[in-house]
Amino acid sequence: MSVSETANRPEHRGRGLKTWLALLAVIVAGVAVAWLGASPLRGETTPTGVVIRTVKAGEGPFIQAQDGVMVEYEGRLPDGTVFDDSARHGGPQPMIAGQVIPGFAEALSKMQKGGKYKIHIPGKEAYGENPPPGSPFGPNADLDFDVHIVQIVPNAALMAGAPGAGGEPQAAPPEGQPQPEAQLPPQPEAQPQPQQ
Repeated sequence: MSVSETANRPEHRGRGLKTWLALLAVIVAGVAVAWLGASPLRGETTPTGVVIRTVKAGEGPFIQAQDGVMVEYEGRLPDGTVFDDSARHGGPQPMIAGQVIPGFAEALSKMQKGGKYKIHIPGKEAYGENPPPGSPFGPNADLDFDVHIVQIVPNAALMAGAPGAGGEPQAAPPEGQPQPEAQLPPQPEAQPQPQQ
């Protein structure tokens, strides 16, 4: 082995180490970019466990508890069974944001007009231990929804004098806004019980 070969050996090993470190850095950066890029797919999880994933961002202000909303939705059980959807009721359904199950109300507060969302509501934030009689789900059943916010009517609960709206009803809505009717969202259709 010549003197020049011996002198160059440590430098050659140093380049190999640098190459491996650079490759490792590229891999770590790629994983980080993928993780950050996938965060909209994972969605936002609230402190109560409601998961909200934005499919298509909406525009304008976020929905408030006293707002009326026209919503297209499909509700599913964890096994994928559809238990209710707005199409069964003739299209978008009106509801007051603060008068729906707690998890749905919480999710609505993160939504905007025109937006499309997927939400997962844990059972304790849905109907809890006492689901409505005849409903297709049992106690503490988790619920999943696809939601499209078609329209928002600000302060609809106040204008309609809805109970629990937190204010006095107005004599008339502001000019150019329709007078909404105070309605609760439709309850899931009762399923016939098997005869024993």
